[in-house]
Amino acid sequence: MSNFNSDGTLTHLVRSKGITSWEMLLEYIKNIPYGRNKNREDFSLVLLENKGTCSSKHALAAAVALENKISEVVLIVGLYKMNTQNTPIGTVLSEAGIAYIPEAHCYLKINGIPTDLTSENSSFEKIKNDLLEEIIIQPNQVGDYKVAYHKDFLKKWISETQQKHNFDEIWAIREKCIQKLSES
Repeated sequence: MSNFNSDGTLTHLVRSKGITSWEMLLEYIKNIPYGRNKNREDFSLVLLENKGTCSSKHALAAAVALENKISEVVLIVGLYKMNTQNTPIGTVLSEAGIAYIPEAHCYLKINGIPTDLTSENSSFEKIKNDLLEEIIIQPNQVGDYKVAYHKDFLKKWISETQQKHNFDEIWAIREKCIQKLSES
């Protein structure tokens, strides 16, 4: 694609890491370890803490794309059926007697092609057949907006599928799954 031409805050931080192009940034982010940042809305922490989640990593990339007017990049939240076949979550779901939990996952679409930077082993191919819906969001929506969107979807899913667990129990099971991801 191109070298960075912005004087934006995130682009400056990216350059301070020796990253000079969009392609280098994508590769760099993909190789940063998975883990939650202290503040999910401060994308600089992905680089400063050397870790990030699907939300923070993709929001960082999308924000740098915006700063540099790279227009073919879109930030997506896709809700997919998280299960042991598409996500390394161990036995958490089977222990709870659940086949899957709808999970909100961030990724990019670059020229319409899904791109997952969550980890070096991440691939959109693993979840594409389990995708329930997807929406376009802005980087600043990976915090409260994404969480509210996910929780609303889960509440509707619990009701529609008559789950034996209530929302708080489902959310706690989901948190255990996310913990397993952090360990893997």
